Amino acid sequence: MEQAELRQWERKCVQEEVPQCVAACPLHVDARTFCSLMAQRRWDKAWQVLAKTLPLPGVLARLCDGPCKAACVRKEAGGSIEMDRLERFCAETAKPVAPPQPLPKRGKSVAVVGDGLTALCATWEMARRGFDVTLHCSVPGGLLPALPEGVLERELENLVKLGAAIEDGVDLTVEAIDELMDENDAVFVDGEFWTAHLSEVGEPDALTLGTQRVGLFAGPKGETSAVLLAAAGRRAANSVERFTQGVSMVTGRELEGPYETRLYTSLAKVESVPPVVVDGMYTEENGRDEAGRCLQCECMECVKHCEYLKHYKFYPKVYARQIYNNESIVMGTRQANSMINSCMLCGLCETLCPEDFSMADVCLEARRTMVESDTMPPSAHEFALRDMAFANGEKCVLARHAPGLDQSEYLFFPGCQLTASNPDSVQAAYADLRKQLGSVGLLLHCCGAPAEWSGRQALMDETVSDLRKEWEALGGPKIIAACPTCLKTLHEYLPDAEVVSHWAILRALGLPTDTARDCGSMAINDPCAARHNAMLREDVRALLEQVGVIVEEPEMTGETAQCCGYGGLLSEANPELGRAVAERRAAEMAEDWVTYCVMCRDMIAKTGKRAVHIYDLLYPQDVDAGARPSPGYSLRRENRSHLRERLLAELWQENGALAVEPYESIAVSFTAEASVLMEERRILKSDVQKVFLNMQKSRRRFVSRENGHFLTSFRPVVVTYWVEFSEQGEGYLVHNVWSHRMKVREVLS
Repeated sequence: MEQAELRQWERKCVQEEVPQCVAACPLHVDARTFCSLMAQRRWDKAWQVLAKTLPLPGVLARLCDGPCKAACVRKEAGGSIEMDRLERFCAETAKPVAPPQPLPKRGKSVAVVGDGLTALCATWEMARRGFDVTLHCSVPGGLLPALPEGVLERELENLVKLGAAIEDGVDLTVEAIDELMDENDAVFVDGEFWTAHLSEVGEPDALTLGTQRVGLFAGPKGETSAVLLAAAGRRAANSVERFTQGVSMVTGRELEGPYETRLYTSLAKVESVPPVVVDGMYTEENGRDEAGRCLQCECMECVKHCEYLKHYKFYPKVYARQIYNNESIVMGTRQANSMINSCMLCGLCETLCPEDFSMADVCLEARRTMVESDTMPPSAHEFALRDMAFANGEKCVLARHAPGLDQSEYLFFPGCQLTASNPDSVQAAYADLRKQLGSVGLLLHCCGAPAEWSGRQALMDETVSDLRKEWEALGGPKIIAACPTCLKTLHEYLPDAEVVSHWAILRALGLPTDTARDCGSMAINDPCAARHNAMLREDVRALLEQVGVIVEEPEMTGETAQCCGYGGLLSEANPELGRAVAERRAAEMAEDWVTYCVMCRDMIAKTGKRAVHIYDLLYPQDVDAGARPSPGYSLRRENRSHLRERLLAELWQENGALAVEPYESIAVSFTAEASVLMEERRILKSDVQKVFLNMQKSRRRFVSRENGHFLTSFRPVVVTYWVEFSEQGEGYLVHNVWSHRMKVREVLS
């Protein structure tokens, strides 16, 4: 990722944008933090927030007319926060604070002329910035409204503590301005004096407050808002600072006054609560309650609904920076690598984001970059890629025209996961398609999604090339895809192929003969791959309605459906987080789930929640489909290869069995504990059989004196497998298994 690209991604994320109230405030008071502290009754801390931003805070907090209220997001849910009332209450309740420490002296002198609030605030701001500033006035603050006794006097004392000088009782004339111009580097005149004595010179510039005389600045005329008058004093200080430094007077001043912010805050679940309005001053209780109405505006729309984004405790802008920084480290950091490989690539964040920020795009590009630069941790996606290689190997791939035919008008493509999870329903679906359409060929193959998700673009291209060869060899028929991910992948990578979903075909042709009926209420889970395919979602719902399912929609459904935890290979790269994602999704509805992605079904089923795939309803078997367990990794492989053998034998009268590998004849069984470990550690039955074959050849094993179990190991390629076992007849009973990438070297002495 180049730095320019990083900046583009950062700009898309609006989480760090300021709230509407802060942007609308001419002085940009941090109202969000102020209200948070007020709601906690931390009056003194809240006052420090005001005093940090406001010039003459004791005065201005009491005169604030609350221009932020017009922009307050809470306005649409009960009414705006009474910020002006809260400021006055805080000013009366909190302990006074000392003025800020001024910056070092600049060696520049400025004269400020006037009795109004703009003159006072300009003096405050310039003194704070290290100018030698003198306020020339008749009565300092003489044009201010009445304030509680002692308030103005205390702030004038603080003004002097900042280093400002006050010359009051001065007879302000035009001639006096000329003298001040000669004696100082710059002069600022507030709007009231300008109107009375210098209006013939012309209007000051709205942005810089500069006049036709170089070095002479003037405030706005006729302004009545205390906050806007104070903001004019700050603008004057900014202009004087630029003028005395000899830099541009106009560049980069867009954020000085009120401006637009891109921060988005949803009101979808916000209860309408009216303001706490009382006669006179707030008490501590109602001041707390009113501040507690503040929504603490932020976006976080993606984080609220994504367990992955929430897990790493930040938001996309921060993640983009971490990915950018991670690329400068030779092998990256473990946390950043884990974060990159844990994204589900589901697209929900982009759908929810008001600026279309896609963590999927950022993470997938990072994965591709890491693969190309050979910095991707080898264990991240290895198991998934091994499984894909098996699905695309000779034991699983099958490409045939329908039995007895030499051409195909259609080609059934169920995908590798349906054949792994529910091979009987795949066989039934193929039989139904042949019955209703006639010349329907069959292609058992993986679409290549694991290669794409893991960032192996070269492997993805190779897989698609193999797919294309098989498809073209069958005459390029119309493809009927049963898996939403396959449907999406084939549309993208085989653009010249006509690809249609099995659900669209069934909706047009009618339901199979033995379809289940009157299935009752079920919660529907839309897979990520269907997020932007409204017709696919509609077809499935129409079929469910025909079989008597009363579809219950979860809160996050359709375009905003949440991932099951499998997408992007999350469950392989970060199993613990994958389980958390699946559990969150499963717990959202009380009803049984129905879905049309078999991995969604299996991930939900792993949590103990009842779930069915739509094939379980359309092609029911003699089992309780909702309680059917998710098959383990070894069984998934066996299901694929046995389906191929069975189809060849039953439909094409061919012997589909391939030569048996020596390790496959070794009888092995597993304790319940070992079976769980096999799944958790992604160790296959075939891996264990290879360990035993090696042991039989080498005749090397350890024996435990404690329980009599044996221990042996084998490193077939890059992973060493260890098996603790006991002998069981002519086979072995496995008690424990584990693996690692360390290479154990034997040293003979």
